[in-house]
Formats: sequence, structure tokens, C-alpha cells
Amino acid sequence: MITKIIEKYEEYYNIQDLVESLKKNNKVDESGAIFTFEGFVRGTEKNKEGEKIVDKMILTTLDKQKAEEDLKKIAKSVKIKYGVFEIAIVHFIGEFYTGDPLFLTAVLGPHRNETLDALKEVIERTKFDVDFKKEEISNTGKKIIMGGG
Repeated sequence: MITKIIEKYEEYYNIQDLVESLKKNNKVDESGAIFTFEGFVRGTEKNKEGEKIVDKMILTTLDKQKAEEDLKKIAKSVKIKYGVFEIAIVHFIGEFYTGDPLFLTAVLGPHRNETLDALKEVIERTKFDVDFKKEEISNTGKKIIMGGG
């Protein structure tokens, strides 16, 4: 199982790396689905005030080890809840620009429904339950977004 918090240039992972790691699981012959998600930096966002153009995003965590442990707890509980076989999660920290990946996850499961539900829960819980701080720097100024934890 891959569950890591990685400094942007410390180690490289992409979605295919996660898929390949899941396919090495001994339950792959009983599996019928792998769902993946890649969250990345959005460059522009339109709202009622106009268009926001993001220059960069800085993503940090106060305690990398605790954040990684939180990811492991999420993966373990989601596996049990949905009966999926394996979950891989990689979250990057550092300075990012439009299109840069921030968050990768993949879930291996027996059927599409529970596998997709498990993926959705991993995404939501990572966003709200792990202690991240995002600083978004754009043409409208700096915005701080705090994650769970």
C-alpha cells in the first residue's frame, strides 16, 4: 500500500504508478475495478466577481509524519467500510503551478459501485481530515485554505 506525503521534487509518482502498484496486489484476480483521481492546480476560476487567475499554490503541513499517518488511517477504514482490496494515496507538498498534480489516489475493488464510493470517500476525507494549509496566490490576492486535522 502506498500512502505518502511527498515534497514536490523529493520523489515522483503519477497515476499510472499507483495503478501498477495496485495491480501487484494478490487480490487482483478477484478485482473488477480500479478507479483513480488526480487533483491538480486550477489556473482560472470564474465567479460573480470576475475571473481569478492563479499564479501559484503553496501546500504545507505542520507535521508530515502525522499527515501521513492520517492518510494511512483513512485508507484502512475506507478499505474495511467498502470491502475494497487496496488503496494508494500520494499527496504532494511544496510550491505548485497550473496543472501541477497535488493529490493522487487509486482504489482496487471487486466491483465498480463500492470501488467508486471508496474513492469518493478517500478524496473527501483527505480534503477535510488531514491537516494541510494551502496558500493560493492569484490576481485577486492571497487566500489561505486550511484542511482538516
